[in-house]
Amino acid sequence: MVRLNRFATIALVVLSLLIHLSSAKAQSEVDLALVLAVDISNSMDPEEQELQRQGFVEAFRSPLVHNAIGSGMLGRIAVVYLEWAGPTIQYVTVPWTEIGGPEDALSFADRLARAPIRRGPRTSISGAIDASMKLLSESSAEAVRRVIDISGDGVNNLGRSIIQAREEALAQGIVINGLPLLLNRPTNSWDSENLDEYYRDCVIGGLGAFMVPVRERHQFAEAIKTKIIREIASVAPEALIVPTQAQSERRTSCEMGANPWAN
Repeated sequence: MVRLNRFATIALVVLSLLIHLSSAKAQSEVDLALVLAVDISNSMDPEEQELQRQGFVEAFRSPLVHNAIGSGMLGRIAVVYLEWAGPTIQYVTVPWTEIGGPEDALSFADRLARAPIRRGPRTSISGAIDASMKLLSESSAEAVRRVIDISGDGVNNLGRSIIQAREEALAQGIVINGLPLLLNRPTNSWDSENLDEYYRDCVIGGLGAFMVPVRERHQFAEAIKTKIIREIASVAPEALIVPTQAQSERRTSCEMGANPWAN
């Protein structure tokens, strides 16, 4: 009898652990794992950086974004805010955060608003993609979709090939969307006057990939909100969306800015 009671106790403990693990796993399932990869290179002036940061803060404070999150199959997303510049300059400003309601979103926005804004030299979009892939592999959330959201104001000018980095991400089923910033004319010979075309042909990719160009400073907040809503629930107005183009139709040289300091 004592042995039977002991076995029964062990069985109950094991069952309890299995239920707990199953419950924990269910809590970590999300509709979307989203890396917000944000350019902090020196080509971004302080006002642009402030507008960019505030745009993301306002987006996560927006009831429209809250509603988009809640409309998902699971009603939860996981998001991390990554700032990047050169190949080895990446900062996780706000770590992976699961957002399942307005309070979570507002908390994420508040932490982002309080964080200092950094700057760094060079522009390595390939480095940003690589860092984003690493973050996605480290996330504890089980995501239905995985997206890297890259915002920036220049072409890949240091680090490995942008095409190689992008193709490795796409091979893992990751979608890359873009927020090209076309506020200033290029100041370097390797930069593109048509950054939106460069992002279309060389940066974004994957099923349903898109970009939202920002051409005026007053568009920052609305463009960022539009983009995040589209990424969460595919309900953004189509007027601002530029879809991806087949690689065979690429018109832009993706190596135009590749390591201009090599010579």
